[in-house]
Amino acid sequence: MERSKAVLKRVALETVGWVLVVVGIAAIPLPGPGLLCLFAGLAVLSQQYEWAEKRVRPVEKAAMKAAADSVQTWPRIVLSLLGVAWLHAIGTLWIVDPDAPGWWPVDDKWWLFGGFWTGVTLVGSGLLALGIMVYSFVKFRGQDDPRSAAGDTVGSSN
Repeated sequence: MERSKAVLKRVALETVGWVLVVVGIAAIPLPGPGLLCLFAGLAVLSQQYEWAEKRVRPVEKAAMKAAADSVQTWPRIVLSLLGVAWLHAIGTLWIVDPDAPGWWPVDDKWWLFGGFWTGVTLVGSGLLALGIMVYSFVKFRGQDDPRSAAGDTVGSSN
């Protein structure tokens, strides 16, 4: 019985880890917290695989550096907030699911395909992005060298 619980736990952790890695890689160019998901997936997989353990720290540094850089200027903060608002607006549109407008050039079934759950995912991504922005603002905003707060001392001149 203990052995089957251990096997079940390992399979569950590996599944969660791989799903997070795949979602993280997909979210790097798409809307969403790509580096954060990739980091979380590698952190989970690092419990089972040595190769993942070696890659956790560099991905964590990259994610923290991106978070620190994202709140160093007001234009970046404003653009990030506009991105969050856009995700919420598009997600809400998907959730409401209005009929296709007259200008829509293809079959109506392709209007807002994915349905309700696509909208929920977009709104959830917007909330996660807002949370990351608040965290980054509190932790990194106004620091002289955001790399030191992000744990990136490699290559700094200090």
